[in-house]
Amino acid sequence: MLTIIAWVFALISAAIYLVAFVWETILFRRPGVHQGVFAVPAGDVEPVRLWSFCVGFYNLFIGLGAILGVILWAAGREPEGRTLVIYSCLFMLGCGIVLFIADRLALSRPKGSGISGAISCCVPTTIATLTALLA
Repeated sequence: MLTIIAWVFALISAAIYLVAFVWETILFRRPGVHQGVFAVPAGDVEPVRLWSFCVGFYNLFIGLGAILGVILWAAGREPEGRTLVIYSCLFMLGCGIVLFIADRLALSRPKGSGISGAISCCVPTTIATLTALLA
């Protein structure tokens, strides 16, 4: 049962990171994304596009790592799959902690406005990591 919980929460975490990839690389120029999601004013879109594009791909790669880990683990390659799930989720958890710190420091937006991103990065990955360690 713990294994299934680890897989489900690792896949939820991966989905969050894949959505972030789409927002940061494909849809970033849309006002609903750059202003609504990231609080980046229209005048700042071009200067931060490179940052957004590259961070989007980091999110893609780490999300795919979690998915690959679940696939390997489910296919009977438990040591490799579990290791990749734990590593990917710890990486995502670290990103969530950094988002929380950035929110507390009010970096580029008012304090408190980025807390939902930090929570969405931290909660599922914490559950996935703990259950993967215990499974």
